[in-house]
Amino acid sequence: LIGTGAGAIGAATRDARAAPSARLASVGELGIGTWSWGNTAVWDYDESMDPELERVFNRAVEAGGKLFDTADSYGTGAGFDGRSETLLGRFLKNCPSDEAKDVILATKLAPFPWRVTSGSFVKAARESAARLQLEKIPLGQLHWSTGNYQPLQEGALWAGIADAYDEGVIGAVGLSNYGPKQLRKIHKYMSARGVPISTLQVQYHLLSRFPELNGTKETCDELGIKLIAYSPLALGLLTGKYSVENPPPGIRGVAYKGVLPPLPTLLETMREVGDAHGGKTLPQVALNWCMCKDTVPIPGAKNMRQLEDNLGSLGWRLSASEIEELDRAAVKVGKSTSQNIFQTS
Repeated sequence: LIGTGAGAIGAATRDARAAPSARLASVGELGIGTWSWGNTAVWDYDESMDPELERVFNRAVEAGGKLFDTADSYGTGAGFDGRSETLLGRFLKNCPSDEAKDVILATKLAPFPWRVTSGSFVKAARESAARLQLEKIPLGQLHWSTGNYQPLQEGALWAGIADAYDEGVIGAVGLSNYGPKQLRKIHKYMSARGVPISTLQVQYHLLSRFPELNGTKETCDELGIKLIAYSPLALGLLTGKYSVENPPPGIRGVAYKGVLPPLPTLLETMREVGDAHGGKTLPQVALNWCMCKDTVPIPGAKNMRQLEDNLGSLGWRLSASEIEELDRAAVKVGKSTSQNIFQTS
């Protein structure tokens, strides 16, 4: 979707960037999460950041990045609804790199209370596609399950995303915040409709290892679903930036108050492992750990410094003994970050 022409050329370019049908073959090793691109409540976004965010996008694409993850609920504040999708659509359209043809824009569709019919969900997918400036969304995902609080709505959501797939609004189907029990239920439904599930996003990092402990990863492996790790840096806790004396700002500081006191022992182990690989940073160790667990981490990046740090997680691998050492250090913390309130069993 590079904006170098108009008319037939522009249409052909859009078609070339439409997603492949059925199951996605690959989303790459490392993606970019764009929750912060448009979020004023948690990430202090303002429009003056847009030029830097576009530089981040272009550099990530140039480096071979394929997956950019967003959501129709990413964007808070007056006039910023859907802002993350809008920015990604603009950035992809204007991206000068030849690698842009391989970019996968993935969005998550929220099961808002007013989306109670399959048609309302298809409509939401079309609106997201318009913001992304795409005829077909490469990867359309259910943002969360309503099974915990409004199970009657769940059927409409499943039917809606399957309909969006059948109608060509989305090229591949993904999920988010589904546990193994609910995952098997929706997989059975989608299989009956001939709709493959390509991906599942869950919170997964050294301070949140539940996907490998509660059967989520095992179920994904069995069903051929690729696991995507969101918040792989634990919203900054695994960067070494925060401590008891310097907690994260806002609601993150309140939510993670109990994790900060025992955290230094894990961070020290991460430093030792990073030093053994030529001085890899804490974020690079954390992201590489996710990749070694056969997941695709999607860290955020609000500036070039953060992006380059993320990219430094590629091109090397932790040893099996180092992974075990990090796992043991994580267990010793004795605390895990809170799970998404919409995460199902």
